[in-house]
Amino acid sequence: MMRIKEGYLLREVAGNHVVVPTGKASLDFSGMITLNGTGAFLWKQLAADKSEQELLMALLEEYDIDEAAARADIAEFLAKLKAAELFE
Repeated sequence: MMRIKEGYLLREVAGNHVVVPTGKASLDFSGMITLNGTGAFLWKQLAADKSEQELLMALLEEYDIDEAAARADIAEFLAKLKAAELFE
């Protein structure tokens, strides 16, 4: 299972989805991350401790997308989160 580190919140600001650090997290991470609709959907799934397979199933159920594209989108999204060290 994958889990987002504590201290990061998803907010909608002027129609955009942004991840902002709060509390101690704001000392380690300055700025914010902007997510598209798919990224915000996946973020919400990760907040519920989903596996990569569960992310895939949820994405296929929510969006009209083929499995190869969904896997690619998930891999890209997870790579960005890992690079930003947002996983526990």
